[in-house]
Amino acid sequence: MGDFAFACSGVRPEPYAAAPTLLFRLCVEERSGLDVRALALRCQLRVQPHQRTYSPLEQARLGALFGPPDRWSTTQQPLQLATVTVMVPGFRGGTEIDVPVPCSYDLEVSCGQYFHALEGGQVPVLMLFSGTVFTAGQVEMVPWDQECTAELPAAVWREVMDLYFPGSGWLRLRRETLDALQEFKHARQLTTWEETVEALLDRAGRGPTGQDGAGDRPRQWCGGGEAR
Repeated sequence: MGDFAFACSGVRPEPYAAAPTLLFRLCVEERSGLDVRALALRCQLRVQPHQRTYSPLEQARLGALFGPPDRWSTTQQPLQLATVTVMVPGFRGGTEIDVPVPCSYDLEVSCGQYFHALEGGQVPVLMLFSGTVFTAGQVEMVPWDQECTAELPAAVWREVMDLYFPGSGWLRLRRETLDALQEFKHARQLTTWEETVEALLDRAGRGPTGQDGAGDRPRQWCGGGEAR
């Protein structure tokens, strides 16, 4: 029976993936002298929001996710970051590997909301392990009690998002809302979605220019029709 231990030595962005990806540097140790031919490792990663403190601005931003701070003792539950599987090549004694973890910047995903709200600092992450160990002549399982902790800097999360979506974020909208925005964009002859949203914000008096849009009011398009 193998005697395994795991530890995370750091996290860095993967600059060449197809989507935002973090690389968790994982140290795998086998302490019984077993000759490991291969290890199919499954790793579940959970953010532990209750294990750090927050600035007043971060508390305000996290209100939509956890509610008011006086309720955080019950509402700050672990957030599922990802579940990934990685093949560890054969080794004896110990080895190190990179565990690629895909990330989402969708602000309707809990982890996306959480990291977007942070100004800085370290985010505690719990890594839970299971899997299959292949040795000479036998197969055994990684015990379910295997785990380790990692510190994910908020700056690293921001860095990986800026690599793929520089200075941007994502919002999910209903198809009907997208169709209405498309009509508004076409009617105003706007070239980008950024300009479309800014035009709507200007109309509401909340645009980047701070103007109330009271002068030349553009027509408002709703769904397939037109409202004046």
